Amino acid sequence: MSTVKPILGRILGLDHIQLAMPAGGEDKARTFYSGLLGMTEVAKPDNLAKRGGCWFELGSIKVHMGVERGFTPAQKAHPAFLVDDLSGFLKTLAAHEIEATEDEPISGYHRAYINDPFGNRLELMQKL
Repeated sequence: MSTVKPILGRILGLDHIQLAMPAGGEDKARTFYSGLLGMTEVAKPDNLAKRGGCWFELGSIKVHMGVERGFTPAQKAHPAFLVDDLSGFLKTLAAHEIEATEDEPISGYHRAYINDPFGNRLELMQKL
């Protein structure tokens, strides 16, 4: 364990996650994150809107989709979303042709992985 002490203070929480997408992917992002996952799109600040991308929120969860030149999807790094009914969630996703890969449970959770329309890995977790 490190004995280094923080210099500037301490982390208080997580404000948002940012995932990358290719240019012109905003409609696909809206269909997936808003339409399928039920997040609400929120307006980007005017000074950032010109960069493309889109932002979504659901309660305290904030996902920012940013345009990246030479886009490559995140296949290992990923956010993990807590869900209340993993089995039901996976059935709904399957009805929309979203494939899931269930993984071994970890202490206190059932879990599975899906990909967003750009190939970014997303983990879904349900507390036991």
